[in-house]
Order: sequence, then structure tokens, then C-alpha cells
Amino acid sequence: MTLRLHNTLTKSKGTFTPLNPNEVKIYSCGPTVYDQVHIGNLSAFIIADTLRRVVTANNYSVKHVMNFTDVDDKTIRRSQENYPNMDAMEALKKLTSTYGELFLKDMQTIGNDIESFTFVKATDDQTVEGMKQLVASLHKDGFAYTAEDGVYFSIDAYKKSGKKYGQLVELTDQNTSNERIQNDEYDKDTAHDFALWKIKKAGEPSWEFSLDGIDLTGRPGWHLECSVMSQQGLGVPFDIHTGGIDLTFPHHENEIAQSTAGNTNPTYASVFVHNEHILIDGKKMSKSLNNFYTLQDLIDKDVDPLAFRLLVLQSHYRKPTNFSLENAAAAHNRLKHWRAIAALRHQTYDTLSDDDSNLDDPNVILLLASKQAVINALNDDINTPLALSIIDEAFSQLDGKTPADIHERGLDQLLETIDETLGLQLRKSTPDISDKQKQLIMQRLRAREDKNWTESDRLRDILLEQGVMVRDTTRGVVWEYK
Repeated sequence: MTLRLHNTLTKSKGTFTPLNPNEVKIYSCGPTVYDQVHIGNLSAFIIADTLRRVVTANNYSVKHVMNFTDVDDKTIRRSQENYPNMDAMEALKKLTSTYGELFLKDMQTIGNDIESFTFVKATDDQTVEGMKQLVASLHKDGFAYTAEDGVYFSIDAYKKSGKKYGQLVELTDQNTSNERIQNDEYDKDTAHDFALWKIKKAGEPSWEFSLDGIDLTGRPGWHLECSVMSQQGLGVPFDIHTGGIDLTFPHHENEIAQSTAGNTNPTYASVFVHNEHILIDGKKMSKSLNNFYTLQDLIDKDVDPLAFRLLVLQSHYRKPTNFSLENAAAAHNRLKHWRAIAALRHQTYDTLSDDDSNLDDPNVILLLASKQAVINALNDDINTPLALSIIDEAFSQLDGKTPADIHERGLDQLLETIDETLGLQLRKSTPDISDKQKQLIMQRLRAREDKNWTESDRLRDILLEQGVMVRDTTRGVVWEYK
């Protein structure tokens, strides 16, 4: 199998070749834990999780690191607002740990396998020490300078060393400024020297640090954090860096610069994979525009979180996703249909024999061919819309068929591929019914054979109250989830 990915560095799609065939290393920019993330943020993490699943499906071992930005302008400002009478460091940790835990819960709820991630925090002692060391090294090598409010990275020195600033985006002298930018917020129009380390302000959390005898007690800049966490977790260079398209510049561009400034090898990550935004009424979902939903908002409106995952996967990751409650409801219905098909595996009467003697059965051929077609689609730059249409076509061929028409093993293999690559949890969300419920179905079947329609209806209603619907066919009874 050959995996092809679009690389923001090269602006083209190419064959993915890992730096080390024994292990693929992926870094994903994680959340800034100052508030509950909205579903626009979560969509980026669904793409990162799906990418790792596809790489794994290509028989690679994967190490996947994701950071928590738990110290920056936003987290400090919010912690001061929420806990004005608390020690600054204590307030920061209370705020970020609360929202970090909520984030992990949301990650699990949308089907992301958090056990496959290594999560690191910017405020971890090892991370902070690594950031101090990198600042000192950049300063020593002439790529950083001290100012009255902190330490800054010199873009001019970086460019004069022979490195290119503007690997991910096209930058020119016209949009490159010699000015400094001290804040951690986005500055999209002009490239500035950016803060590596910020001297403490009143009421802010801080760490002791000095350079050349100058007291620089303060805290790291946002861009620096990801460089150090990726280096400590994966080494440099590593294979794949993921994140939202809005992180391309300045964040990822600055990561490249500060991570490669002192190295002969200009490569920070071999491949950058950037996903597009979720849009509402044609605008990016964001808290600043107050046009966002949290995952809990969707749950409160009876949208299954895995239906939201399916909605994200319905668009290619390099194209925007148009979100509406109507679109979410449509994805919910699509998922409901898939689950009804998945439940048929509990009701099959025939299975493939150990010697695969039934491999020429049309239904088996359909299911196994669809399994491979899904993999092939995902290997083509994570083409999830094509993969989903392949699944739709396979499942539509099973509509109206009874369990006697479907081979359990063929269906289960396709479901396994869907769950392992797309994370939709079709098998987990479609457990078998209980033995007692199966007995009720058999009792109802006997009542129908005896033409005891009153008893048949009574048993049907009992099952319905328990969330099980029964459908009578010429070849037996089929049950479905209510």
C-alpha cells in the first residue's frame, strides 16, 4: 500500500516515506486550555486522529504527540479573570487543568483514541527547562536578542544565515517587518520578530531565567512551546506536523525558524498537513465572532457526537466544512443507517468457513472489495468523502436483505476497517441484544405461527419499550435498534 499526502511545504501531493521505517512520528498542535473548545477546534483533532489511524493501517508503528498550551496570553488573562484573589501560578494551573480534562473528555466522546496520543503540557518542568535551553542556544548563536520586555527571535539573522523564512507561506520584503510583536495572538499580514521569552508582568505566573547576567524571570512565548515539546517528544526532524490552516502562519512558520536556526539541516518536519475550517454561514467558526457550538451544545440538541465526527469526515480535510444543525441531523441519520447494517452481524445464520470456501459469494465479494476500496481512498490524501461513499454503496446493497443473505465475517471485516480507520465505533455502538430479548423474539415468532396476534403485538411492544424493533420478512425476523 502507498500513502500519499498533500504537503504544505511542497504545495503538492506526494508519496509519504517515513524517516524511520520502524516508527512514524507525528506532532499535532493541541488546544489552548483557557475555555471549552468548540467543534471547529475539535474538527482539527478528528483529522489528526484519522491521519494517525490511516498511517497505522499502512502497517507503521506511530508515535503521536499533542501539546496542551497551558500558558499564554489567553490562559493568563482568563485565569486572572476567574480567580482574581488566587496566586497567579495556582490560578493558571486550576484553570488549565479544568479545561484540559474537559478537552480529553470531548476527545473521547467524538471517537478519538486518546490512548494513542502522548499529551504534554507547556508548563511541565521538563518542557520549561527545554525552552530556557533553546532560548539560550538561539541567543548564543545570534538568532535571538534581548529587549526591555523579553527575548526575541531575529528573522533577519535567520535569513542571513541562509535559511528561508516563508517555507509554508509566500513572504516577501514587503510583508516582512523589522518590528517586534510581543503578544501571542495571530498577526496575519506581516512577519515580525517574535517573542521567545517574556519578562514577567505584575500578576503573571513566572519562571526564573537569566541570560548574560540579565534577570529575565518570566514565561515562554507561544511559538517556542511547540518547538520544544515536539523536539523533546519526537526529536528533529520528525515525519508529520498537523494543525488547522490558520496555524500555518505565523505559528508553524515560526516553529520551523526557531527549531532549525542553529542546525545545518533546515528540516523541522518532513510533511505539514493542514486542515481547513468549519464554517457557519460562510464564516469561520470562532469565539471572537460568537458563532460557535460546543460539543455539549450538539448533545443537548440530540446530535450524536459520532454523527458530528461523520459530518467532519464528509468533507475532504483540505476543504471547508459547512456546519448547520440540518447537516448534523443528516449525518445523524446516515450514521443511524450504518448502525442498522452493523447490527445485522449479530443475526447472521451463515458464516464463512475456515477454508474461505464462500469467497465467491457475491455479498462476500462486495464486502471484502469495499474494505480494500476504503483503504485505497484513505491512502489518497485521506480522501474521507470517497471512503464514505464506498461504504454507502456497500451498505445500500445490503438494505432490505435478511441476515440469511449476509455473511458475518465479511461484514465484520468491513466494519473493523471502518472503525479502525475512521473511528466511527460502529461495532462498539451496536452491541448484541440480550438473551432475554432474543427469547422474547422467539416467543413472538411462535405466537405469530399460532396466529396469536394479540400476544405477538404484546411482545412486540415490550421489545419496543426496551429499544428493540422487529421486522418480519419471508426469511425470518430482523431486529433493529429503536
